[in-house]
Amino acid sequence: MSKVISAHSVSVDGYITGRDPRPGHGLGDGGVLFDWYFGGDTPSRQFDGFTLSGASAEVFDFHAGRLGAVVAGRTTFEDSDRFGGGSPHPNAELVLLTRRPADLTERQTLAGTIEDAVAKARELAGGKDVGLMGGGVLNAALRAGLVDEVVLHQVPVLLGHGRPFFQELPAHIGLSLVDVVPAPGVTHLRYEVAR
Repeated sequence: MSKVISAHSVSVDGYITGRDPRPGHGLGDGGVLFDWYFGGDTPSRQFDGFTLSGASAEVFDFHAGRLGAVVAGRTTFEDSDRFGGGSPHPNAELVLLTRRPADLTERQTLAGTIEDAVAKARELAGGKDVGLMGGGVLNAALRAGLVDEVVLHQVPVLLGHGRPFFQELPAHIGLSLVDVVPAPGVTHLRYEVAR
């Protein structure tokens, strides 16, 4: 069965955007969280235009290559200009988690609960893994016990404010460290969620 993973760039103080994220400015002033996508000389095999360090390219392409579908929340969807009618991933379908109607394209599917969103994403993924995009989606999936792995691309910066990656959970959730890959401008941390 496919795995459900969350892979996000995050500041040391736990933010996935900078101050004032909004439509057309989805990262707020936190664009520094993604400098590592363009700071190297190794082209990504998964995303055109990304030139990463050798170490980051290996990690990024491994995780991006695993995905067949992505679940994103409404805030991420709107702040990202609806992904231009497609998906945040060039080779993966999008499932939008929202309870409000949305004008979607053929590459976008609507779901009203995290359980339905992950189930639909698994169907669309064709045996590949499902990615979670956004802190709210991750939080809902953790609460529902649906997350298998959490990947943090931790950038050595303190943003001080923005959209937090993790939100309040009803209880602690154990993680087991699987892999640590230091790279220029980022440390890649891969955890399995304890069951």
